[in-house]
Amino acid sequence: MSNSSLFLVVLITAFVLVGAALLIALWLAPRSTNPLKGEVYECGIPTRGTSWMQFRVGYYLFAILYLVFDVETVLLFPWATVMRELGPGGLESVLFFFIILALGLAYAWKKGALKWK
Repeated sequence: MSNSSLFLVVLITAFVLVGAALLIALWLAPRSTNPLKGEVYECGIPTRGTSWMQFRVGYYLFAILYLVFDVETVLLFPWATVMRELGPGGLESVLFFFIILALGLAYAWKKGALKWK
C-alpha cells in the first residue's frame, strides 16, 4: 500500500469516527424543553435589559495587532533554532519579515490605532 493511499484510508477513518461520535452525542444528549434553560446567566446574576452588548472597534484592532505579533513570535522560535544552518539567506528572509511587520506597526501607530480613545 502506497503512502498516499494509506493517508486516504487514515483520513476517511478519522472522518467516519468523528462523524459517528457526533451522531452518538446528538442521539444521547439530553433534550432541554425548559425555556428558562436558554436564558443568559452572567456571573450568578440574571441579566438586566438586553443581554447583547456591542464592543468598540478598538477591541478588535488590539486583538488583530496581538494576533499579528503572536504569529511573529511563533515564526521566530523555529528560525532561532536553525539560524546557523540557514546562513545569510535565512537572516535576509527574517529581516524582510521583520521589516514588513515594522512597517505595519509604524502605519498603525501613525494612524493612531494604538491610542485608546
